[in-house]
Amino acid sequence: MTTSWCSSPRSSEAVEDQVHVRRMVESDLDEADRITRLAFATFRGLPQPDAALDDTEAVRTRFVAAPDCAWVAEIDGEVAGSVFAARWGSFGFFGPLTVDPRLWDRGIGSRLLEPVLAAFELWQVRQAGLYTFSSSRKHLGLYQKHGFWPGHLVAVLGKPVAPVSSVYSLFSQAPPDSEASLLDEIRELTSSVFPGLDLEREIVAARAQGIGDTILVRGGDALSGIAVCHSGPGSEAGSGVCYVKFGATCSGETAGDGFDLLLSACEAFAAESGLHRLVAGVNTGRLDAYRRMLRRGFRTDLLGVSMYLRPEGERLDTPDQYVIDDLR
Repeated sequence: MTTSWCSSPRSSEAVEDQVHVRRMVESDLDEADRITRLAFATFRGLPQPDAALDDTEAVRTRFVAAPDCAWVAEIDGEVAGSVFAARWGSFGFFGPLTVDPRLWDRGIGSRLLEPVLAAFELWQVRQAGLYTFSSSRKHLGLYQKHGFWPGHLVAVLGKPVAPVSSVYSLFSQAPPDSEASLLDEIRELTSSVFPGLDLEREIVAARAQGIGDTILVRGGDALSGIAVCHSGPGSEAGSGVCYVKFGATCSGETAGDGFDLLLSACEAFAAESGLHRLVAGVNTGRLDAYRRMLRRGFRTDLLGVSMYLRPEGERLDTPDQYVIDDLR
């Protein structure tokens, strides 16, 4: 990094003019990871960059899963920040968006949002969102500037893993010749929650990278719930943790009871995998889902807020949805 970034007396606009945003490539990963850890540690006031994210991984796993959805900002050929977007069929979100702390408040975050917004437009998503710090006026202001407006609080919840009786199967156990039809079945379930919602990329990435698996719960012959779980170091979970990146039960009158069965399956999977903590996020707009998690012993680890582009449209945070996600 060049020291002129910090020492220059010129305006923030001058720095912004030097920024070049481009697709991320593999050689960017070390520096993008370093900046991501440093940015979160600095925001939280932690003395060591690694203390913010421990042995979790988000930069490399997201790049490998979707290299076409990752960008960096660079100045004089040096990486200054990065951003990742995710396309879940008709729903899109982005994050983490991080900038080297020495370059905060220089307009780089806005520049990084440009390809993200262009991607959302190209994908023609029904809705797009993000997770951010509910207490940060800086973050809220940045995203509001680009058309994202606050929704409900998002609680990232955790609990100690206990032995639980549950019947479930795993995506990784499915015969190879049934994978396509199983993905179609999962799409049918997620589309019942939000039209066009599709988790194929997350499901395939977790298995291909060896960082997790997808839990399948059935009611009779019909698929009633799914959960994409990360586990262990090198994933988005970290050592000893099972992190439910996404979970959902089929919409309808029995969705709440199905949600309880899905949570039991997640805890059973964690216990059988030798993990000691189960972490799952929920938008508090899905009030009954949130309450059911609290009744099962989940407690808040982290609290943020969802923000949405076109908030007046279809939303993935309504009371009748039983969905686990936190959009981090």
